[in-house]
Amino acid sequence: MMSHYIDNFADDLGPEKVVHIYEPKSKLRAIVVIDNISLGTAIGGCRMAKDVTTQEVFRLARAMTLKNALASLPHGGAKSAILADSGTDEKEALMREFAQAMKTLTDYIPGPDMGTDETCMAYVQDEIGRAVGLPKVLGGIPLDALGMTGYGLSVAAKVAADDISLTLEGARIIVQGFGNVGKATAKYLSDLGVKLIATCDSKGGIHNPDGIDIPQLIKAKESGVTVSKSGTGKPVSNEDLLKIESDIFIPAARPDVFTEVNQELLKTWLVLEGANIPITHPAAEKMHKRGIMIVPDVIANCGGVICAATEYQGLSESDAFKRVEATVKSNTDELLKRVVEEDFPPHEIALKMARERIAKAMSYRAHM
Repeated sequence: MMSHYIDNFADDLGPEKVVHIYEPKSKLRAIVVIDNISLGTAIGGCRMAKDVTTQEVFRLARAMTLKNALASLPHGGAKSAILADSGTDEKEALMREFAQAMKTLTDYIPGPDMGTDETCMAYVQDEIGRAVGLPKVLGGIPLDALGMTGYGLSVAAKVAADDISLTLEGARIIVQGFGNVGKATAKYLSDLGVKLIATCDSKGGIHNPDGIDIPQLIKAKESGVTVSKSGTGKPVSNEDLLKIESDIFIPAARPDVFTEVNQELLKTWLVLEGANIPITHPAAEKMHKRGIMIVPDVIANCGGVICAATEYQGLSESDAFKRVEATVKSNTDELLKRVVEEDFPPHEIALKMARERIAKAMSYRAHM
């Protein structure tokens, strides 16, 4: 049965299944959305946060459908969420119970996401033998340790910067969200000569126009210190961070950071979407009209899922890096070319690119 929460969002692509899970004894509450499996068994992350909604999980699942299609992976899109604090002492128990609860949803292969990691996926794999993003000792490719999503974002940055004649050496970047994706992105882009001038976590941000010492910040974060207390810049609020002028802005935290209401705050030349759905489409259209180039999430941050699919196929880290570089470069090139030729905003072009590929796959499915 279609959840009434997303009736207004259903279309020809999906979703195929919306499942709400509740276990009275443990109080486990979870949501699984399998959006489209035309390309194959769906891969998508399992996040853990108390405030995730069914609508958000659906939107994230749809983003995975599009992203996997654009990455030329033999997988459809899905997403799940466990409605709990990711810092809970009951994390292992919740992951194991969640795995058993969705055991029969064989069209879905979960992976790590916000609030979960390779250890969580090891618990899922142990319970039902179906997960990606596993620890290396279990045959996994450590996508967070390797920073695969960040690597893909750096590839997109090189292509897009060249397209808009932006010199990366000395370019000022802001990474909104210094988690696994943000940290890796900052490291890879610093190797290209860019200067991180501001970043944040959920507790607040920092600003240093002369450049933040990334290794020092990473060391502070790994010791449990928040970004604002790391001593690497002047503390700023997360809201004020959005107002700081930059050359490249990378939203790498929660969805809907920029909406029509606050999009005018952003002063930058290039946006690389490190998080999933960080900018609403109406806001992105307004940014496009203001001359800001955006490389959408489904193209820019696909490094993680490409790595996961490479792991699932039993290939190597080297294979993963090559696939991420080739895929992100090709898709970013096509996106930027079509934005000019077709005169549409980047998100609309990315959607068209993905739908073209999915439609071809769907044409081979039986019509029930």
